Amino acid sequence: MANKHRAEAKVEGLGPGAGSPPPAALRGNYAAAAADFTVPQRMADHGAADHATWRLLYRRQAALLPAQAASAFRAGLAALPFADGVPDFAAASAVLRRATGWVLVAVPGLIPDHAFFAHLAARRFPVTQWLRRPEELDYIVEPDVFHDAFGHVPLLMQPAFADFMAAYGALGALAMAQGALRPLARLYWHLVEFGLIREAGGLRAFGAGILSSAAETRHALQAGVPRLRFDLGRALRTDYEIDRLQPLHFVIDDYAELFAAMAELPRLLPAARDAAPIPPGALLPTDRQV
Repeated sequence: MANKHRAEAKVEGLGPGAGSPPPAALRGNYAAAAADFTVPQRMADHGAADHATWRLLYRRQAALLPAQAASAFRAGLAALPFADGVPDFAAASAVLRRATGWVLVAVPGLIPDHAFFAHLAARRFPVTQWLRRPEELDYIVEPDVFHDAFGHVPLLMQPAFADFMAAYGALGALAMAQGALRPLARLYWHLVEFGLIREAGGLRAFGAGILSSAAETRHALQAGVPRLRFDLGRALRTDYEIDRLQPLHFVIDDYAELFAAMAELPRLLPAARDAAPIPPGALLPTDRQV
């Protein structure tokens, strides 16, 4: 599913419904994983080179945030112990737990949908244990600890967004039972990974796929990139591609919109499952452009 079993531009994996790759094809140590696919973080595995790579990635992305990132993301990042090297999940969890009741759990990499949803529903965010190599700064095939921690965790400090993520996880079992993982994945992709918010008279990014990627961060708010007012039914039907900069973005006015949308999701999932998908980047006459 999106964070752990999904596709992502510049940090690609698999989308729900595509089927899990065999663990042998993935980088993580799946043999060490528990039944829920968690593993010990083992901070000692991260040597000086890993910490130097993390600091380089952090500095590069942090420099882009003042003009691009949502205020809640920037505030969350500032409150977390992320600046000095690969973060200790226990220390970060202590901060998160006080703010919104979430904790981080280490996983070997991409995990199956059922495990991903169960973690989210219990306010446990799965974070990949390993970090990309220096030669992979701009492109990595699987999501790593930098994408998962830097990109996703800061916004879990925001209460309404944190509630939305838990509600999303709780609806995962319903989507699996209905054969509707694909529309559920589209929602995660367009909002959790690539969402924008209207803020202080302008637009800012809150999606992890934007804010963990230098190229996406520079691209998302450029003139000429279509931006649509968030509509749940439209997002559930809108396909995406993983190997290009995003051709359009959905815009919310408040994170509470996302939590409110969860009440409508059970009704709209079957219709989105059965409807013809909207091609990536396509614009419709009924779209409300921002």
